Amino acid sequence: MNFRGSSSDEPEINLIPFIDVLLVILIFLMLSTTYAKFTELQVNLPSASADPVKERPAQIVVAVAADGRYAVDGQAVDGRNVDTLAASLQKAASGQDNCFVIISADATAAHQSVINVLDAARRVGLNRITFAAQLPAQSTPGQP
Repeated sequence: MNFRGSSSDEPEINLIPFIDVLLVILIFLMLSTTYAKFTELQVNLPSASADPVKERPAQIVVAVAADGRYAVDGQAVDGRNVDTLAASLQKAASGQDNCFVIISADATAAHQSVINVLDAARRVGLNRITFAAQLPAQSTPGQP
């Protein structure tokens, strides 16, 4: 008995689906690479010549240390309460109109210390307040 039968047909490989997939990939690559090219524009920016600022606005720098100590314009403030700080701000602001209060606090200073500076400035009537900040230092390899 011959169960296999006589199959003289050899299996054939149909290349049509393979060619269709390659054409789709080729079209996709052609479309995506055209968007990767950037066009260069020649831009002529205007130039300005202005006089440098002759007068800087009056400013009071309040430094807040990590442990909660204060310094107003480089002078250490005795005590850490709001009343003492307000008196120091009033003394520093005497004779200056519309002065800025620049709060330069340590990154690890308590939030309450900065709020005390804001409260003291409000009590004295200084409402032009800004914060000093710096860019983070670039970490060296191997450090987070």
